[in-house]
Amino acid sequence: VPHRFWTFIQLGLVVWMIWECARSWRRLVGLLVAYVLGAYVAAFETILLYRRMAGELTRFTAGDTDPNDLAMTLALALPMAWYLGTTHRQTLVRWISRAYLPVGVLAILLTGSRGGLLTMIVALLVVPLTMDRLTTGRLVTAVAMLAISAGLAAAYIPHTIVERLSTTGAEVEGGDFGNRMRIWKAGFHAFERRPLTGYGTSGFKRAVTPELGAASNVAHNTYLSVLVEQGIVGLIPYLLMFVAVYRAIGRLPKLERRFALTLFATLTFAILSLTWEDSKPLWIILAVLVGLSQAWISAGGGVVRPMGPARTELELSHRAAVRRREPLTTPRANPEAIA
Repeated sequence: VPHRFWTFIQLGLVVWMIWECARSWRRLVGLLVAYVLGAYVAAFETILLYRRMAGELTRFTAGDTDPNDLAMTLALALPMAWYLGTTHRQTLVRWISRAYLPVGVLAILLTGSRGGLLTMIVALLVVPLTMDRLTTGRLVTAVAMLAISAGLAAAYIPHTIVERLSTTGAEVEGGDFGNRMRIWKAGFHAFERRPLTGYGTSGFKRAVTPELGAASNVAHNTYLSVLVEQGIVGLIPYLLMFVAVYRAIGRLPKLERRFALTLFATLTFAILSLTWEDSKPLWIILAVLVGLSQAWISAGGGVVRPMGPARTELELSHRAAVRRREPLTTPRANPEAIA
């Protein structure tokens, strides 16, 4: 039995635990905080590795992780950190989240991942998309963090990494994508031989070996990997899962919807160059996004940000009712109106 088969069972249990144990908005936001704190650990380890071995290595990554995987994992934390840094009720959490922006950007660039650079750009779209929802003071603070990020990158990123990242545009225009195009073509050729049911879990390398020989590798594209290994039968429900998450995001209020859409776009873009169908970040983020939507609906749409400083008119009216000792009523949310 392929090792990844058991990995999928574990991921299913993780998603189930999130669904059962993190039903409230507070707990789901707590998962976002935990992800950002975990990203801090990997980012600091990457930066410390650069400080110790700047003259010996050309790319830097925490532990034995793949630089591209690490860059994508850190990039996914950027929209979370921005959202938490602008909405969380606790001042300490807001400042910790804000401080992740320069730390995360620096660590992503130190990995030398061109895909990570593009994914980081997608992740930072959360900034212009949510600026109109911020107070002047918080907007100034957030922009200052971005300025610090740019300053750190200019001061500390080695010239060798700058040269590598500068070739990103040429790689995209040339369609080579770090020699991935050859693998993708072999994957499509393998799919043509078994279009319905594919080659089974962990079967991509075996499928492309007749064409690539010793140069066979994993797909470096999650969608293609699922297509070749599971065929059309497996790809259709996989894509429908993403459609379901997107529809769930549409039920969130305006600020949360913008944040969630940015995080969702960052994830779907990141897996274009990664074999991440069995990755924990992918499944955890999808589960949390659906959970946020369900928590909002379950609360009747009355409490938009239980963890945030902002207050909706409905929440303020509830507080006033408590002071007057009047009965509280929360109307059910209208998903179409919210969307």
